[in-house]
Amino acid sequence: MRTNPTGRQLRVGAELRKLRERAGLSSTAAAQQLGMKQAQVSNMETGRVGVSAERVRTLASQYDCSDPALVDAIAGMTGDRKRGWWEEYRDILPGTLLDLAELESNSMRLRSAVTVHIPGLFQTTEYAREVFRQSVPQLPPPDVEHRVSFRIKRQAVLFQESPVPQQVFIHEAALRMKLGGRDVTRAQLKHLLDMNEREHIAIGVITFDTGVLAGSGQSIYYSEGPVPHLDTVNLDQSHGPVFLDAEAQLHKYRVLLDRMEAASLPPAKSQDFIHSVVHDL
Repeated sequence: MRTNPTGRQLRVGAELRKLRERAGLSSTAAAQQLGMKQAQVSNMETGRVGVSAERVRTLASQYDCSDPALVDAIAGMTGDRKRGWWEEYRDILPGTLLDLAELESNSMRLRSAVTVHIPGLFQTTEYAREVFRQSVPQLPPPDVEHRVSFRIKRQAVLFQESPVPQQVFIHEAALRMKLGGRDVTRAQLKHLLDMNEREHIAIGVITFDTGVLAGSGQSIYYSEGPVPHLDTVNLDQSHGPVFLDAEAQLHKYRVLLDRMEAASLPPAKSQDFIHSVVHDL
């Protein structure tokens, strides 16, 4: 039995619980219907035991789920779990950070919105180092370097053979924040310009002229799954990532990101705007 299930394993269990609850069954009633013990149902739903794709389909059938795309998507999250590069950090960094890397590697598309920092997947090494140096409580130098290397390795999803599409909304405040000084900021913005030229990346700048915009006071990171029901929102908090997947929450953050898209400059004009900020440094 697993003692520390990963975020992906927890999500499979949570989705099985949602299927059961939509069927109007208690865990006890479901166990009786499936010929199992109630503890077995609970352990599956909390990610403490593995679930095969075949078991997922059996459960979905018993729960009268009429959404084959959803069932296929959940089944696709099961089976033998491949050991990702992030596992080398298992005893070094918090598990939620590893869950974030695994989430990114399985995402169909990533959308993010930030106000005061450049998004992590677009940070240079020096910029990331300055971000982590500001942590409270202060991180020891070795821990800073572990987090920097982890953040840079996460960026592989942008450079692999089939890169994950990215849509990013960056507030002007983040562009003008001289984190680490002018040289670090200039190098960071030039890197951002280079990334915006890639076909699978679209960067939109939200200028000061936009005024107040709903959701702009927080960092939003939205991962699209194989079906919308399996999307995930990550909110970057000072104590670490917080993952949300309730249907109402997903809808809320889709709306917020859509509003930010409507308020931001298109990628070409954003490119020109970032050039102007670099010129002002």
